[in-house]
Amino acid sequence: MLSILGDRTYRHLFAAQVVALVGTGLATVALGLLAYDIAGADAGSVLGTALAIKMVAYVVIAPAVGAMAGRLPRRALLVGADLVRAGAALALPFVDQVWQVYVLIFVLQAASAAFMPAFQAAIPEVLPDERDYTRALSLSRLAYDLESLLSPALAAVLLSMTTYNWLFSGTVVGFLASAALVVSVTVPKSGAAPRTGGFSARATAGGRLFLAIPRLRALLALDLAVAAAGAVVLVNTVVYVREHLGRPAGDVALALGAYGAGSMAVALVLPRLLDRVSDRAVMLRGALLIVAVFAGLAAITAAGAGAWRWPALLGAWAAFGTASSMVLTPSGRLIRRSSGPADRTELFAARFSLSHGCWLLTYPLAGWLGSVAGLQAAVVTLGAVACAAGCSAARLWPRAGTRPVPHLHTSLAAGHPHLADAIPVAGGWRHSHARVLDGLHR
Repeated sequence: MLSILGDRTYRHLFAAQVVALVGTGLATVALGLLAYDIAGADAGSVLGTALAIKMVAYVVIAPAVGAMAGRLPRRALLVGADLVRAGAALALPFVDQVWQVYVLIFVLQAASAAFMPAFQAAIPEVLPDERDYTRALSLSRLAYDLESLLSPALAAVLLSMTTYNWLFSGTVVGFLASAALVVSVTVPKSGAAPRTGGFSARATAGGRLFLAIPRLRALLALDLAVAAAGAVVLVNTVVYVREHLGRPAGDVALALGAYGAGSMAVALVLPRLLDRVSDRAVMLRGALLIVAVFAGLAAITAAGAGAWRWPALLGAWAAFGTASSMVLTPSGRLIRRSSGPADRTELFAARFSLSHGCWLLTYPLAGWLGSVAGLQAAVVTLGAVACAAGCSAARLWPRAGTRPVPHLHTSLAAGHPHLADAIPVAGGWRHSHARVLDGLHR
């Protein structure tokens, strides 16, 4: 897997992703402490609102980035987003009002919503070989999981030596280092030609294209299943550990660590597995596993007592991480196979926005149902959401969608790069490849 780091451009871009993730992790810890200083007992409400603002920024800003994909140099967009994020993080230690926190969080997350789709769209052009790209997706998944485990530990070490305001300095350094690493390489230019029409039409073009492709509609349903599982883990872990099981506070980190460990284990083995098994088989089985874990979690929740519940909860959280990684890690391959370079940034932006829309639905559902109707109601409801989403994905993603599609090109001139393996026939050029919907394949 690490052999792809031999590519200098990818190595620098991956390093940029890692240092930005570490900076974001430090900011997450510092933000909680800042909220407590400003709001006291209402810190939870402040953080909940900040999380909602983050999701709204992701849902709204990413399509706008897609609309501008053909008008902005990709490297300038990535560096500019990093600089904006650094500026917002630099200002956070100086705020003393809750509304100021909300404004800066929106600015920071809006810049992240600009950075991520452009970054994701660049990687398949840096690593055009599918095997290399698959390994890059696994490394990216590992980076996210390791950040969730190591950033809190790093923050704890730093807090033992200084105040939390200096954690924001670490965030600033992370984003500036990310910008420097992006500047140090030549980032492939976006192949997108500027779209015509009004801004609204351009902003929704990626979403319309995304929803026009059956396997990408299935991917959206799978994202909803993952969001249902992830919402239970991220929102209700503390309730399960502290209230339902009566465990010490330190066990919250252990439970979240089990979730991350399950995800990392899958990310390590998937590159070889995907050489032999189709994306469809892996991802749909991931959704099936999510539903099965929800059924087991309902039994754990219903049990009134028993020492077995704690190891069972750890197993359930690890299984949720495993299933989520089975869906999320290969997802970039679907977008790569379903688009040409000209549409790739738009499709990644659309996926970024739509998937976070799923989280925007499941986060409050997990929190509100858990507090008002109880954990069992939250588990049953979100399990039903995951089941419906998994069934929809299986129906929306036909098996034929994974096979090469024979087709005829009638308007391309001889010598066009896309016709390298095509056979001349009466009326045009015939060849076959995986299903794509782009400027050459409508």
